[in-house]
Amino acid sequence: MKKSTIITAIAFGITMLLSSNVNAQKFPGLDKSPMDVASYPTDYKDASKIVKVTYSRPQLNGRDVKTLVPDGKVWRLGANEATEITFYKDMKLGDKKIKAGTYTLYALPENDSFTLIISKDLNVWGSYSYKEENDIARLKVPMTQAAESLEAFSMVFTKADKGVVLNLGWDKARVAIPFTE
Repeated sequence: MKKSTIITAIAFGITMLLSSNVNAQKFPGLDKSPMDVASYPTDYKDASKIVKVTYSRPQLNGRDVKTLVPDGKVWRLGANEATEITFYKDMKLGDKKIKAGTYTLYALPENDSFTLIISKDLNVWGSYSYKEENDIARLKVPMTQAAESLEAFSMVFTKADKGVVLNLGWDKARVAIPFTE
C-alpha cells in the first residue's frame, strides 16, 4: 500500500505542477503598434553604437496622419510608451550639447515643419504627462512630402559628415533630424 500511495502522490504532484504552468503561460497577442529599434551604425556586428531609438510603430489602417498626429500638439513620436533615444556618446542637436544617456523623444508637428523635442523624462506613456520644463533640447526642421506612402511609422539613421541623421517617415511625410558629434 505504501508504494501505491507514494506513486499516487507523485502523479498528483506532477499533474498539479503541469496544470498550474499551463495556466500561468497565457501570452498576449501581437501589439497593434509593434515595438522596434533603429540604431547607428545599423550593422549589428559593430558593437560601437553611437545612438539607438526604441519606439512603437503605429499603422495607418485607412486613417489620416493629420487625424492621428494633429498639427500643434505634442506627439510621443510613435505609439504606446513615449519613444526613447539613447546616446552612447555626447552629441549635439542644433547648437545644444546632449550628454550620453537615455532621453524621451517628442515632436511638435506643424503644417510644413517639425520640432523634435528631447526630454529628460523617462518611462512615460504617450505624451500625456509631457512637461516643457523638462526639455533638454529642441530643433525645428522642415517637413517634406515623398511620392511613396509608408503604412507604418518608420525611423532609420543614416551617416552624415559630422554625425548621423534620424530620418522619420509616415504616409508621405518625411523629416530628417541631424545630430552632430
